[in-house]
Amino acid sequence: MATGTRDYYETLGVSKTADQEEIKKAYRKLARKYHPDANPDDPKAEEKFKEISTAYEVLSDPDKRKQYDAGPAPFFGQGGAQGFDPSAFGGGQAFSGDFADLFGGLFGGRFGTTSRRRRTAAEKGNDIGVSVTISFEDSLKGVTTRISVPKAVECATCGGTGAAPGTGPTTCSQCGGRGVTTQDQGFFAFSQECHLCGGEGTVVQHPCAECGGRGVAPGLRKFTVPIPAGVKDGSKIRLKGKGEPGRHGGPAGDLFVIVHVEESPLYERRGRDLILDVPVSFTEAALGGGIPIPTPDGRVSLKVPGGVREGTLLRVKGKGVPGLGGKKRGDLLARVRVVTPSKLNKEEKQLLERLGELQKGTPRDGIPGWEG
Repeated sequence: MATGTRDYYETLGVSKTADQEEIKKAYRKLARKYHPDANPDDPKAEEKFKEISTAYEVLSDPDKRKQYDAGPAPFFGQGGAQGFDPSAFGGGQAFSGDFADLFGGLFGGRFGTTSRRRRTAAEKGNDIGVSVTISFEDSLKGVTTRISVPKAVECATCGGTGAAPGTGPTTCSQCGGRGVTTQDQGFFAFSQECHLCGGEGTVVQHPCAECGGRGVAPGLRKFTVPIPAGVKDGSKIRLKGKGEPGRHGGPAGDLFVIVHVEESPLYERRGRDLILDVPVSFTEAALGGGIPIPTPDGRVSLKVPGGVREGTLLRVKGKGVPGLGGKKRGDLLARVRVVTPSKLNKEEKQLLERLGELQKGTPRDGIPGWEG
């Protein structure tokens, strides 16, 4: 095995017979502890991190580990890990493959190729939300409405390039068009977004006067939105792919239409049922009979039983809210509201007095506490 001030097994704190899972687990633990992002003010931590990463790069690869265990070799020079040449084991890349994946998202993607994510990668467009208000009646029957949505559209002057006519974006001189700049520190390569082009890989030397170099201008899009029967207040209708356009070939976002339903002067909605208050006179409540009432489909005759009480719900089937998705339509619940006359003429008063004389007992008879 290679000699030096400290061998790779000691660096990771594992035995020479450790399997790959033990080596990976030891590396994860030490990498979290000594990562430069977790110790920004400790240069010794960065050196320690380099040591354990070098050790893991070798011991995690069966072929490299076998060569390392075999003894001193040109790969290691006189100092074991101290003289390690990454190019001997695969071209001197900072991290690649499984090694980069191990901590790819742990510290913001700082490792090697994992961090080299350009803004020019395909990005989904933003979602858009708009509101529309419909009448209660339209919510029961369904309606098709037109909406206008503010949208950033391609600038007609520059064709979306952001550059003045006759010119165009040029390759960024700072990053060479990659969108990121890389700083090599021995075994490591730290990448960050290019500050000159903002990650785009190109710069506009002569911005378009119309759009200011943005490549887009304010505009409007118009949509026809079918609102189904039975929709309730606050419902969202999704129009896939009708949001803001994607960037760099990415898919467009979605358009969400939020439906607000006006209150009805007649009906109260309860799920798929409608509640209608039906004023009933004293004599209608006592004698019963047919009372014409409004429904979403027109007037129907409500059969009121004699002696009906205040607050009684009388069901009219199939006259409620249409069900979405093929569900059964709800019912209309007629809620009885008995109206007691506040003013009586002489004849009405005499008739009621006569009715009182004919009635036997009172509604309070038989109730505990009301005797005597």
